Amino acid sequence: MKKKTKLLRQSVLLILIAVFVMSVFAGCGARSHKVTDKASLTGARVGVQIGTTGDTDVTALKHGTKVQRFDKGADAINTLKQGKIDAVVIDGEVAKAFVKQNPDLKILNEPFETEEYAGVIAKDNTGLLDKVNKAMQEIKDEGILDKLYDTYINDKGNYHYKQKVTSGKKLVMASSIDFPPYEYFDNGSSTPVGFDVEMAYAIADKLGMVLDVQNIQFDAIINAVNSGKADIGLSGFTVTEERKKSINFTSNYMETQQAIIVQKGGAGNGQSFGDKLYNSFVKDHRFTYLLAGLVNTLIITLFAVLIGVVLGFLIALIRVTHDRNGSFKVLNCIARIYLTVVRGTPMMIQLLIIYFVIFASVDISKILVAVIAFGLNSAAYQAENFRSGIMAVDSGQFEAGHSLGLKFGTVMTSIILPQALKNVLPAICNEFISLLKETSISGYIGLQDLTQGGMIIRSITYEAMVPLLAVAVIYLVIVLILTWLVGKLEKALRKNER
Repeated sequence: MKKKTKLLRQSVLLILIAVFVMSVFAGCGARSHKVTDKASLTGARVGVQIGTTGDTDVTALKHGTKVQRFDKGADAINTLKQGKIDAVVIDGEVAKAFVKQNPDLKILNEPFETEEYAGVIAKDNTGLLDKVNKAMQEIKDEGILDKLYDTYINDKGNYHYKQKVTSGKKLVMASSIDFPPYEYFDNGSSTPVGFDVEMAYAIADKLGMVLDVQNIQFDAIINAVNSGKADIGLSGFTVTEERKKSINFTSNYMETQQAIIVQKGGAGNGQSFGDKLYNSFVKDHRFTYLLAGLVNTLIITLFAVLIGVVLGFLIALIRVTHDRNGSFKVLNCIARIYLTVVRGTPMMIQLLIIYFVIFASVDISKILVAVIAFGLNSAAYQAENFRSGIMAVDSGQFEAGHSLGLKFGTVMTSIILPQALKNVLPAICNEFISLLKETSISGYIGLQDLTQGGMIIRSITYEAMVPLLAVAVIYLVIVLILTWLVGKLEKALRKNER
């Protein structure tokens, strides 16, 4: 146990040293380009959120402008603070929220573009579109939108809309909850708040429905709405002719501008490491994002590995039986195709296909989707582990069993499999550890796992090092514990062999 504790301390120390070295050398050799207005963006390194109109408009700039695309606006802001890009182009009100939290940044006086926001609804769902537009007009006439505007945009009020309908049919809203003041997490709560969220509550009340907010990547929202995984998308969508080709827009509810954020130069937020720890974990109980994510990660890993072991074992038996006596030809062919497809495609693509395609029209828990996806993926690797373990047992033992008059099934269950399980135990446990780390991509379907919990903290605090380091250490500790348990199990098995 002392050795494991020492190894843990050494691993954490190595991570801290690596983070320090990267922070020292971050931006070394980077070419600086001072951005003072819209015209000077030409030739600069500009950060944008992928799929936004800022992405489209900045990409249209020529003469050497280098566009760096990020899944979240907070990632672009962090990169700007590190000096790796020269400016960030993002929605004006969002820019104000970012700058308010980062005094070393400023917004240029000249806006980049003017735009209008609207919700998105699938092309074939015109009935809902008409109802939503009617509801939006009603809450506008009642002054609800003006009150929300004063609270979240003008920062002059304290009005918050609470949904009145608490049961009945759901109105599923897809949104990227990293876009203050329109949608974001606050005060350590897992329930999103913001202008768009509370407007959606009011709309849902008018429709007599219960709002269900799904947090997914911005560039996946339109796909989620078109595939039926969500009824409406609200996440600061700018109305464009290109988007109109694939999605319907609701009535406009906001006019805003794309802003340009740059470094002030010489200013800093003056935060100590202790301040960063406090803001990342203690303030507003933000550690709960990691705790909730860790629970989901462990649930997904545990049940996925059970599926992987059971299904992988069955596939291995089919393949070994076919190799030994030629039976199960059709099942063996299906198994080979399954193994080829699963092992030959990225896990992330499989997760997205299962969620957005296979279960497109099914109201299913995201945790269950993740368990199925990771379980099916793990089964392909576990099948080969079991198969190699079985084939590693001397073929003479098959022959000896047959010579004694034992059937093939009896030989397998009584003689071969007990030895094979010991052979493959390390590989099975290693697959379990790998699966634990692979679940970090669950955020692509809007599921809050451990990694996504760290991302939420990062989007709130605009501090990258502390939450990411915490996530890395948690994974490391879990892996070390599992490795230690596997070692104890292997020792116990070796004792039984003596």
